[in-house]
Parts: sequence; C-alpha cells; structure tokens
Amino acid sequence: MPDAATRPTLLVVDDDPAICDMLERFGRRAGYTVTSRSGGRETLAHLGELRADVALVDLQMPEVDGLDVLRAIRAAQPDCQVILMTGYATVDTAIEAVKLGALDYLSKPLPLDRLKALLGAAREEIERRRALLEADRAVARRVELCGMIGRSQVMQELFALVRRLAPYARIALVTGETGTGKELVARALHQLGPRSRRPFVTVNCAAVVDSLFESELFGHVRGAFTGATDNKAGLFEAADGGTLFLDEVGELSQTVQAKLLRTLETGEVHRVGSLAPRTVDVRVVTATNRNLADDVADGRFRRDLLYRLNVVEIALPPLRDRREDIPYLTAAFLEEVRARLGVGMSGLTPAAETLLVRHAWPGNVRELRNVMERASLMAEGCLLTDRDIQRALPASGRAAGLPDVRREPGSVPVGHAEGGDSAERGPRSRLQDLERDQVQRALAEADGNKLKAAELLGISRRALYRKLEKYGLET
Repeated sequence: MPDAATRPTLLVVDDDPAICDMLERFGRRAGYTVTSRSGGRETLAHLGELRADVALVDLQMPEVDGLDVLRAIRAAQPDCQVILMTGYATVDTAIEAVKLGALDYLSKPLPLDRLKALLGAAREEIERRRALLEADRAVARRVELCGMIGRSQVMQELFALVRRLAPYARIALVTGETGTGKELVARALHQLGPRSRRPFVTVNCAAVVDSLFESELFGHVRGAFTGATDNKAGLFEAADGGTLFLDEVGELSQTVQAKLLRTLETGEVHRVGSLAPRTVDVRVVTATNRNLADDVADGRFRRDLLYRLNVVEIALPPLRDRREDIPYLTAAFLEEVRARLGVGMSGLTPAAETLLVRHAWPGNVRELRNVMERASLMAEGCLLTDRDIQRALPASGRAAGLPDVRREPGSVPVGHAEGGDSAERGPRSRLQDLERDQVQRALAEADGNKLKAAELLGISRRALYRKLEKYGLET
C-alpha cells in the first residue's frame, strides 16, 4: 500500500452523509486519500481547490445534479476518472454519462466488488504512470552529459565528440538553432577539459551595445574615452587560464571582428587606449544560430575570422530531429520543476506524451523546458494532460502534423480495437489481426524506429510498447 504522500486522491460527492461516510472508509481501504463534498453546488464552488484522480459522484442531487458535476470535472481536470452513482438508473442517463466521459455508471445499492475493481484499476494506472515517469528520469540521468540529455544516436555521437575535443581543442564553433543548448556544449568542453578549475566567462554578443563591446571584450585604460575613469580588464583577461564563450558571434561588428581575429592569432589583447599588449591563455568557444558562410558571402562576416573560429565545429541538432529524446527531457524537466518550485506531477497521460512528441518545437529544448514549467504550474490534476500541454504552448504553437499510416480497406485505427484473446475467429479476433498488421506496417515504414512508428500510428510510445508485447512483436 502506498504511503499517504503518494496515494491517489478520491473525491466523493453525495448529498447523503451516510453514503459519504461509507465511501470514505471504502476509498481509504482501497489505497486512496479521500475527500468528500455534500452536494453538486458545494463541489462546483470548490472545484478549483480540488485535485482528484478519481471521483464518485451521485447522479440525483438537489440544485446541481451529477451530470453537471461530471461536465465541470471533465472540463477542469480531464485526467480525473469519474464514476457516477444512482438509485434510478436509466438507459438514457447511462448513455449521456458515457458521452460526457464517465468511467462507469453504477446503480445503488452499489456493487462493492465492481467498485473495488474500478478503484483498484484506476490506482494501478496512476501508479504505473508514476513508475514510467521515474523510469524515464533514471534513463535521463544515465544519458546526461554536463546538463545535456540525449539517448538518441545523434546526441550520443555529439557527446563522444565533446569528450574527445575537451582535453585539446583551444578554439571551437558551436552551431545550432536557438534553444538547442549551445552554451551547455561550451560548458561541457570547459568542465571536461584541463581548464575546469579556471574561469568560465560567457557573453552574449547581441546583448552588448556595439560602441561598448570592444571595451567589454578587451578592456580599457583610464582616459581612453569619456567615462573611462579607471583601468578595466576585459573579458579575455577575466577568462585567462579558462574559457571564454562568445554566444551569437555572428552579431559582432566588423571592427570587433578584426580585433578578435588578431587576439586569436597572437594570444594578445590591447586594452582600448593602450599600445601595450597583454598575453592571455584562453580557450575560445563561439556559438551562432546563423549561417556564417552566408554572412561571409554577403560581406557581414570576415572570411579569415570564420576560418579561425571553425577549427572544430560542433553542430547541435534541432529537437524535431531527435524526438526519441523528448520523454527523457520531459522527465528531467518535471523533476527540475518539482525540486525548484515544489510542484510535482505523477506523470503524463498518453495523449500528452503524443502531443509532446508530435509538436514541432521551434524553440527546441528551451521551449520544451518552459512548456513543462508552465504546464506544471497551471495543471489542475495529478497527471499532465494534452490540454495542459496545449495551454502551456506559445499562442502560435501547434502540434506538428504527422502522416497517418496508410490503411487498407477494413482496417481500424490502433487503440480502437478491443483487446483479449479468443479461440473463435470472431469480430474481436479479426480486429486484433487488423491491429497487429497495422503495427507491423508502421514498424516497416519507420524502418524499425519505434518512436517514429508510434508517431505514424498516432499513439504514445508507451502504448506502442504494450502492443508490441501483446502481439509478440518485441525484438
């Protein structure tokens, strides 16, 4: 039995105090933390404060009936499973309840064995989602390098390159789109190299006023210009013995480009207003999201400086090209949010996982981290849902469109076929055959890449693994 801190929460809504008392005891024995409300109106009034995994709701209540409560809970907390209870069951209300998303519809007196099974299955699913999230966190810790997380082949190759270069490379250029983690690569080169105990100095070349940048980078002497009342060491001197990281190096002016080239070639800096050179020993790592070759062709960037900076290039892939890393990044970011803000999620719904993998992520890893933080702060349930993710995306954010698996006539979408085995070749068996064939076709189209196959099928990675195991397709 889970401890009180990790138990799922059960909400009981009934206007009969005796029923509430009985269900509270029953829910606690089933492994839940239980809270109750005496009617629909009280529940709606406090719905924003309630975070329930499962709700038992009476259908017939004065003022606000159970269907209204069901609608409100499903709107506010889509991951909450709602079980309706009624002493006056009708086919029409049962159908309406199912349409509104109820998990089940029980007649009073309640079939306690059935209720116990429903609560047990719901609790097991919540615990399974929590275990899956923790498993992804464990993988993230194993495939992490200096703050970068990547199990994909492209990232593992990048990690190997960084490890090889860190002890030797004195100049490196890191390229990649905004948000891919270029500064993390620079820090990894520093931390894994012989200069790790020396300073790591970083500057965003686009964030410093151009007229002041030369002084910031190389320093100045007293009286060099208006306002220069004292001698000042520049960033090169501050990084002496360590690493200087110049982010967005493509934004440097032509004047500063020329002086940077001279420093890289001679190992000397001249403070503004001084003719005396100062020798520095600095590893220089630069980064850009621009195509510097195009800038050279357009006359915006010096060709000789590009040659000097591009002794070694480390190209970071965009997140859309390594989607298999998204579950592990997500797990790590949720743990980071929990540790920093105290907001903990038990996991993600399959629909949320699918949305995360399908989204285009134009802001790359930085955008994913921000979305995880916003979604965690705004979520109303214990699991992050696709609606939580969609609300946390930027206003222009849309899930990336992915192709559907080509279906033969008579086939059905994966996830809609019923499970279970049957000795007879009845409708259920035929549906299973169709589903198995569809999974095989998706794997074939994806060349065995399971993440891509899940995207083609429109299901989560977890769901695909379950189907592979179910049909004996795991290799």
